[in-house]
Amino acid sequence: MDRFGRARAAADAFLAKIGTKPLVMGILNVTPDSFSDGGKFVLPESALAQARAMAQAGADVIDLGAESTRPGFTPISEEEEWARLEPVLAPLLEETALPLSIDTTKAAVARRAAVLGAAVVNDVSGLRGDPAMAELVAESGAAVVVMHHREKIDSTIDIVADMIAFFENSLALAQKAGVERRKILLDPGVGFGKTLAQNLGALAATGLLREKFALPVLIGVSRKSFLGALTGAPAEGRLAATLSANLAAFSRGADVFRVHDVAEHVAALKVWSEIDRA
Repeated sequence: MDRFGRARAAADAFLAKIGTKPLVMGILNVTPDSFSDGGKFVLPESALAQARAMAQAGADVIDLGAESTRPGFTPISEEEEWARLEPVLAPLLEETALPLSIDTTKAAVARRAAVLGAAVVNDVSGLRGDPAMAELVAESGAAVVVMHHREKIDSTIDIVADMIAFFENSLALAQKAGVERRKILLDPGVGFGKTLAQNLGALAATGLLREKFALPVLIGVSRKSFLGALTGAPAEGRLAATLSANLAAFSRGADVFRVHDVAEHVAALKVWSEIDRA
């Protein structure tokens, strides 16, 4: 029996939807310290309720994270990460047909999730954090989000050139491990080691990245601090700014949008799409 059969089938179903419409990925952090919703969904019951609400609101995929990746986060062990994740992932996989994504940099956590049936590995390290991650993705048949990630801000660099070089390296790692190219999505990594100007430049380069690599692009800007720097709004007050940034990225060819506010994005992207097709 293929222990990754469920994950592979779910990944293929998710990938088949890309390009048919803008896809909304709901964020579900089962962490005590994430920058926006840390502590809200630590209990499995509250996390499951939030997942159900996002599904009802029209999410196309739900992204589960059990270790914060905010600036200054405290790393946790594989066992602690899985102990947070499994009580939500297992029952959610049984009750929903939505594909589930796992936000992790640890191959061992991704493996456990894929065995249960998780469809996507969302790796903020861009396949560079854990040397076993690319091999796990190839073996499991899961889809993978490869994110551009700089450890430190350097205002002197050309951020677009840096992203291109980073993705070329990550894609070479994926190819060497046997990851199917059709299963890869790129994420410009807004908020990860970039100045305000570089974050804006990374978003503006969405179309360039999509054209150069011929791969779908996922955008994750929901409630991030660069939006606060532009508007002065606190994290909970950045919905309008998040919508604006995502619609700008959608107009440049972005395919998937990782957000906290699912219903609002489903509506905004639907209206934009209908106008664009009129």
